[in-house]
Amino acid sequence: MTQLLASINSPDDLRRLSRSQLHPLADELRRFVIDSVSSTGGHLSSNLGTVELTVALHYVFNTPQDRLVWDVGHQTYPHKILTGRRDGMKTLRQLGGISGFPRREESEYDTFGTAHSSTSISAALGMALASKIKGEDRRSVAIIGDGAMTAGMAFEALNNAGIADGRLLVVLNDNDMSISPPVGALNRYLAQLMSGQFYSAAKNVGKQVLKGAPPLFELAKRLEEHAKGMVVPATLFEKFGFNYIGPIDGHDLDSLIPTLENIRSLLDSDSGPQFLHVVTKKGQGYKLAEADPVAYHGPGKFDPAVGLVKPANKPKTTFTQVFGQWLCDMAAADPKLVGITPAMREGSGMVEFERRFPGRYFDVGIAEQHAVTFAAGLACEGLKPVVAIYSTFLQRGYDQLIHDVALQKLPMVFALDRAGLVGADGATHAGAYDIAFVRCIPNMSMACPADEAECRQLLSTAHAQNHPVTVRYPRGAGVGTEVPTSLDGLPFGKGEVRLEGQGVAILAFGSLLYPALEVGESLGATVANMRWAKPLDLELLRTLAASHQALVTVEEGCTMGGAGSAVLEALQAEGLTLPVLVLGLPDEFIEHGDPAKLLAMVGLDAKGIDAAVRARFAGLITPAPERAAAA
Repeated sequence: MTQLLASINSPDDLRRLSRSQLHPLADELRRFVIDSVSSTGGHLSSNLGTVELTVALHYVFNTPQDRLVWDVGHQTYPHKILTGRRDGMKTLRQLGGISGFPRREESEYDTFGTAHSSTSISAALGMALASKIKGEDRRSVAIIGDGAMTAGMAFEALNNAGIADGRLLVVLNDNDMSISPPVGALNRYLAQLMSGQFYSAAKNVGKQVLKGAPPLFELAKRLEEHAKGMVVPATLFEKFGFNYIGPIDGHDLDSLIPTLENIRSLLDSDSGPQFLHVVTKKGQGYKLAEADPVAYHGPGKFDPAVGLVKPANKPKTTFTQVFGQWLCDMAAADPKLVGITPAMREGSGMVEFERRFPGRYFDVGIAEQHAVTFAAGLACEGLKPVVAIYSTFLQRGYDQLIHDVALQKLPMVFALDRAGLVGADGATHAGAYDIAFVRCIPNMSMACPADEAECRQLLSTAHAQNHPVTVRYPRGAGVGTEVPTSLDGLPFGKGEVRLEGQGVAILAFGSLLYPALEVGESLGATVANMRWAKPLDLELLRTLAASHQALVTVEEGCTMGGAGSAVLEALQAEGLTLPVLVLGLPDEFIEHGDPAKLLAMVGLDAKGIDAAVRARFAGLITPAPERAAAA
C-alpha cells in the first residue's frame, strides 16, 4: 500500500485531494483490492470494475450525509476501503471480520444492507422521500448493475420514482455481464428500435449527405454505435420520468466527476430524478480477470502474479455437480424435461446442460418470481420443469410457489442449492428457512438427501412424482460417497435406520446424518436417516417412538417450523408422548465465516450434538464399556 491510499481513512480525506491525485489513488485502490482478495478470497471482477466509480461518487457526494445504496453489494470493496475499513479487509468474509456485502451495523456509510439483487432503487427512493418529509438536505444515489436491471422490482421502483418528487440519482453500472451472461429482451428491444424505420431513414439520409466526404463518412460510421447508446436508452428511461445522461466511460474520472457534479446541481435544483448510464468493465486493470470475469467473480485465495490454478488433487464432487450431471442424464432419458435458472447458470451447475440441450435450457435473468410462474406455464403444457435455484432466492418467488405451482399441483422439481449455512456469504445467502416455508404448503414435498448418492437418487424420485417436489442440498461437497450412474430413485416419503441403538433415537434430516452417526456410535443411540421432511415417514416415526425413550431431531435449517417441528406435530397427532430434543439453526441470523466453524458455533457438529444429547438425556445413555459387556 502506498502513501496516498494510506492517508484515506474516510471520504472526507478523499475530498481533500486534488483532482489530479485521484488517478494514482484509483490505481492504488485497484492494486489493494487485488492483493486483499487474493489473500482472503471473495468477489474480485465486480470490484475491479467499480474502482473509479466509487472514488468519483465519494468525491462528489457528501457521504454519509448523502446516501449511497449499492445493489447486491458484492462490488463494494473499494467503498469499504475508502470508508475506514481498509485494515479490516484482511478479515473479509471471515468469522468476526467484515462482511462481503454492505451491512448497516458495520458502518454508517453502509446505508442499506444488501446481497440480494435489484433492491437499490426502491431503497434509495424511500430514503430520498424520507429526507424530503423530514426537511433534511441530502441526496440519494442507487448504483445498480445491468444484470440487476433485469428484475421486475427494479422497474417497479423506476415506475414509482418517475412520479415521485425526491432527490434521487440512479446510476446504471453497465458492464454487460451479471454472474451468468445477461439475458432478456431489453437489449433486443433497444436493437429493434435502432433498426426501426425512423432510425434507418435518418441513418440513410446521413450516409447520402456524407458519402461525398469519405473522412466524415468513416467518422460517422465509428460514432454510430455511440449515437445509438445516446439516443435510445434516453427514450426508454425518460418514459419513466427520469432525466437520462450517458452513456459515459465509468473508468474515466475526468468524465465521471464533472458529470456527477452537474447531476448534483440538478438534484439541488429539484429537477426531478436523474439517471446516469456508465459503462465499465468487470476485472478492469487485472488482465486475467478481464479475460475471464466469470472465473474471477468469486475466487478463493490465489497468487495475483499467477492467477487461478487448478488444484493438484482432484476435489470431491460437489452436490451442485451431482445435480448438473443428473440433469443432463435425465434430460437424455426424458425429452419432456426442461431446465430453468434465474441467472445462476454456473452457480447451479447448468453449463453442460445448456451446451447439450440448448433448446430446453432457459435462463430468465434475475427474476425469481417470473422463473417460478414461467416454469408453471411449461408444466401446464405437459413438460417437466426443473427449477435450479438457491434456497435463499426461492424466498423471492414464494407467492408464485404457493399460488401458481402448489395450488395447481403441477409436477415440477425445485433443486434447492445452498441449503443450510453457506459460509463466507453469510446470512443473506443462507438457506435456513426452506424446510419451514415449503412444508406448510399443501401439495408440496421436500426431500433432504444426506450425501451425493442420495442427492442423485432423490432428484430422480422427485422427477417421477405428479406434484411439486423440492430437493434441498448444501453448498460444496459431501462425505465423498460414490454416486450411482443409474437414474433409479429411492422410495417416496421413506427413511431408513442407519444405526441400531437403544434409549435415544436421533432423527437426521440431510447431510447432518454423518455427524449424527458419529454421535450415535459414541452414545449407543439409534440413528435414522429420515430423507424426507415432507411427507414424514410416519411408519418409521411410530416404530422409533415405540422402541425408544426419547427422540432427537437434527437439521441444518431453522428449528421454528422446521423438520423437528414436523416430528413434534406428527407425534401429537398420533397421540404419542415422549421427550423430543430439537436441534437446528437458532432463531437468529448466523454471520459469515468458515462453514465448519459456524456449525460448531451453533452446536450442529458432532461435538455439539453429542453435548446437547448428553445434557438432555444423560440417564438414557449407555456408556461404551457397558455396551461392550452386554454384547
